[in-house]
Amino acid sequence: MRRLFSALAIAAALLVPVSYAQQAGGLQVLPVRGNVFMIMGGGGHVTLSAGIDGMLVVDTGSAAMADTMLAKIKEIGTMVAAAPTRLTTCVGPNCYPAGTSASFTPWGFASPSYNAVVASPAPLKPLRWIIQTHFDPDHVGGTPVLAAAGSSYAGGNLTTILGQAGAEEGATLIAQENVLRRMTETNYPERAWALETFYTPTYKMSQFINGEGVVVYHAPAAITDGDSFVHFRYSDVISAGDLYTSDRYPMIDVAKGGTIQGVIDGLNKILDVAVPEFRHQGGTMIVPGHGRIGDSADVAVYRNMVSILRDRIQELIKEGKSLQEIKAFRPTLDYDGVYGSPDPFIEAVYQNLTATRPTGSR
Repeated sequence: MRRLFSALAIAAALLVPVSYAQQAGGLQVLPVRGNVFMIMGGGGHVTLSAGIDGMLVVDTGSAAMADTMLAKIKEIGTMVAAAPTRLTTCVGPNCYPAGTSASFTPWGFASPSYNAVVASPAPLKPLRWIIQTHFDPDHVGGTPVLAAAGSSYAGGNLTTILGQAGAEEGATLIAQENVLRRMTETNYPERAWALETFYTPTYKMSQFINGEGVVVYHAPAAITDGDSFVHFRYSDVISAGDLYTSDRYPMIDVAKGGTIQGVIDGLNKILDVAVPEFRHQGGTMIVPGHGRIGDSADVAVYRNMVSILRDRIQELIKEGKSLQEIKAFRPTLDYDGVYGSPDPFIEAVYQNLTATRPTGSR
């Protein structure tokens, strides 16, 4: 029996595609859709778009995994750039323009059935853009290393000023302006500071990137005051950052502007942007900051959980219970098996809700 189980385990392992297997350094790659990939195991999840215009990443993972993450991003970029054109099954005279000598050309033999095989692979395109959804170290700690390895479009007279042939040193960093403000306050390395910031509800990338529009949405006062999520419009993938973490309660940082209502509003905004394929299933794919990938149904379940727990804690506060009494009451018990320890979440919600109570209320 042990031999049978061992044989089955080996057979199952052989069926796992290499791209999904555990990689060196603990990183795993999930091709999501189109040009978009999800990289796990380097801190907060990293979302990568790789294609003809170069590479764009949403978040960069932790500082400890920066070199490994960069190597993995280059590996994916090389794979995408060097992917051969699909072979054609066309055979016979109809495959060639009228009046030609079929597969014989002035330069020798050529056939559409194998041109893709003999063509030289395209070179790796650079990492050009980094979008920061958050400023926690597990999401932006790797930014200095990744940014230094990239290059930005410069164009116009700027190329003359910089003395470079069309590219500025380092990838372009983009974030909501509160991310930059928090980084400067906490002495983050300057190489991680975004030079392109926005304060509006949305930020549209100024060009199509790898064949699609990319839009960044700000979620005010959610996990912090600088959270954003990113929508890849053609691939129809949302990179949610820590606004949606499918394996844990929201890690609300009250000291840095986070609120329970802001989290709910941000999750509702994700649901507004996402389009399900059938009822609430499928359609837009949502890459979380941590945990497994999801869709509209998963985000709706998560939003409902957050809303229910907010209301439970609010009722306990109205009854005059202290923070310790609320923890002892265990209002999150039916969710703890899925999302883990609730104490930091309860503390943040309690702090939010008691801060807005009317003067003189118990």
